[in-house]
Amino acid sequence: MFNKVSYRQGVIEGMVLFTLGRLCALIDPIVFPDLAYVIAPLLFLTLQYLLAPFWATRRITSTKRERLSKRFWLLGPRLAGLCIAIDFVITLAFGMPISNVYGSQHGSAFVRLLSHGANALSWADYGLYEAKSVALLVTFYTMAVLCTRLAMGGFLRFTMPAGGNRVTL
Repeated sequence: MFNKVSYRQGVIEGMVLFTLGRLCALIDPIVFPDLAYVIAPLLFLTLQYLLAPFWATRRITSTKRERLSKRFWLLGPRLAGLCIAIDFVITLAFGMPISNVYGSQHGSAFVRLLSHGANALSWADYGLYEAKSVALLVTFYTMAVLCTRLAMGGFLRFTMPAGGNRVTL
């Protein structure tokens, strides 16, 4: 009942989940109390890297016999490409996500790239961040889409060749 959306709608929903996770990753974990200090950033990473491709793949309707067609092989890289564009815009407009590498939020990456001083961002650091993001998104999204699609398509089912009465496990 809930898994009946078009390919385009599934991709849009995946992009919305990624965007939500990416924007929430801008929040400094210090604002969260006690246990939420640990759980909130993990939830934001889950939204970005795991839930978005899983949700998009689960929601797309397909025929009963379709397992891994060309459109599902391309869903992971296509969704990753669109999310990379969103990440690029969010990073330039609002800043990099809070992490151990980048520390606290220092503002827009665009402004930091053009400035000099303590909060300046070098082109090499920015390029390294974007390269890491591209590699992680393409890898995780492709794996998540393929594994989710295989799990939905019944790749674990097989028929035992037992004479007239065949048994499907």
